[in-house]
Amino acid sequence: MRDLLRHLAGGDRRSIGQSDRVVRDVLARPSLLATVIGGLSHADVLVRMRCADAAEKVTRRHPEWLQPHKAMLLVLAAITAEQELRWHLAQMLPRLTLEPAETRRAIKRMFVYLNDDSKIVKTFAMQALADFAARDPVLRGKVLPLLGTLARTGSPAMRSRGRRLVARLRALEQPPKRQRPRRRSRG
Repeated sequence: MRDLLRHLAGGDRRSIGQSDRVVRDVLARPSLLATVIGGLSHADVLVRMRCADAAEKVTRRHPEWLQPHKAMLLVLAAITAEQELRWHLAQMLPRLTLEPAETRRAIKRMFVYLNDDSKIVKTFAMQALADFAARDPVLRGKVLPLLGTLARTGSPAMRSRGRRLVARLRALEQPPKRQRPRRRSRG
């Protein structure tokens, strides 16, 4: 298992190392995801950030694989200050099935992430809040105005993402369109 994490060491913060290789390995052997998730607490910052990248990519396809790691992810989201972990955790937390108290903690954390120095962290926190709000009409009422403001005042990436998120959430607010009954042809 340590060999898996060795593929993620070395280089610098601008590269993902052999993260894509690790993704392929985990997709072929799902039990390896536990090693990758464990690597989120590795002593080497490069290994931590690349484990986050690999875990996010794997769970994009298989979000259910995150569920056994829910507790660790929630704790890590609360304590990490590393931007690379934060933006990947912001992507992964909405994929989890959470209890109401856990959902409140995750949402609170995303509001904290909106104050991060990293524009990428802020952008993914916006996405996470929209993902949570898509399932919760009360939260939607709080998040929509905030996203609208960020869509006007944030970085270019935040403005672009914000416009899409606002449109998506507003569409959820609209009542479903009624289909007109078809007229029968006479003939």
